[in-house]
Amino acid sequence: MTTLQNLTAVPFFNYPSVFKQEQDEMLRVFSDVGNRGAFILQRDLEEFEHSLAAFLGARHSLGVGNATDGLHFAVRAAGIGQGDEVIVSSHTMIATAAAVHFAGAVPVPVECGPDHLIDPAAVEAAVNSKTRAIMPTQLNGRTCDMTAIQSIADKHGLLIIEDAAQALGSKFKGQCAGTFGIASAISFYPAKVLGCLGDGGAVVTNDDSIFEKIYQMRDHGRSTGGEIVSWGLNSRLDNLQAAFLDFQMKKYDDVMLRRRHLATVYTERLSDVAELVLPPPPFADADHFDIYQNYEIEAERRDELKAYLKENGVGTLIQWGGQAVHQLKALGFSQNLPYTDRLFTRILMLPMNMSLSDDDVRYVCANIRAFFGYSA
Repeated sequence: MTTLQNLTAVPFFNYPSVFKQEQDEMLRVFSDVGNRGAFILQRDLEEFEHSLAAFLGARHSLGVGNATDGLHFAVRAAGIGQGDEVIVSSHTMIATAAAVHFAGAVPVPVECGPDHLIDPAAVEAAVNSKTRAIMPTQLNGRTCDMTAIQSIADKHGLLIIEDAAQALGSKFKGQCAGTFGIASAISFYPAKVLGCLGDGGAVVTNDDSIFEKIYQMRDHGRSTGGEIVSWGLNSRLDNLQAAFLDFQMKKYDDVMLRRRHLATVYTERLSDVAELVLPPPPFADADHFDIYQNYEIEAERRDELKAYLKENGVGTLIQWGGQAVHQLKALGFSQNLPYTDRLFTRILMLPMNMSLSDDDVRYVCANIRAFFGYSA
């Protein structure tokens, strides 16, 4: 049985493991791509795009430099710009709002709910004559209540663009995150469930027109026919990174299964700790299939707990540096969101990644139990 003495360090994320756990295969992929000189927009990227679209049940996917670019392209391709407003969750990375801002539109952060995802009631309350779209963040590997979001969008004639950066493989009512709206963006940052060895992202869409516009935006305005037909930028997913990702896609079902198992261990060890609010466990309800990109809890005496865990070798993280979007006053936000304000005094992410053993998670839990005065 794990004790507080027999383990000394559980980092929040073990970055070297991204490479070391698959070192031989990664080197094989690197050698294959390098020896073919296949560096930019080669068949490896095309194969990965096909694999990703097939996995999601989507018509198109396009590899881009990062998910922020992908969201920005999606907003622009949807025709959203000057004078328009886009509703976002305040519990999201600033990149979500930045994608809207740099398209010329105004991001409007609203409250999240008890599940830490955008609150549909807050979305409804924020709609006005300038609102053009809703951008829900599928956070921590969980998909929002998209039935409620879609109902609001249909009622007011709004578009949906998903920030699915953290949610590849997450489902709501059997449908994958990233396939509900007109377009979505997914991140392949190394710490993501499917991560590459650098920056990377993808845009997913079922709309042929959106696909063509983003295809041009990511590569200097070149159309699928190879001619420059519009102003574009340069945000192409590197072919080598695409090859790494396509290799990892082959075992992605096992990765999701493992993370769901680790979430179960957390639930079993911590569900009786009254000072905590845990994420819903796997199989908590039939509507959600969560992949646990993060394991974000709420905790009383959060800062003291974080310090105690650090002293005992356990790495933790507070998302977004501890600031929700609406709290970034230097960027001009002035919303009053009391629920999210309180939540951000309580949230804490525990280690959740593929380098963890069951004993690692038990050690984390044993320390949390000790901090709150519970027996191991």
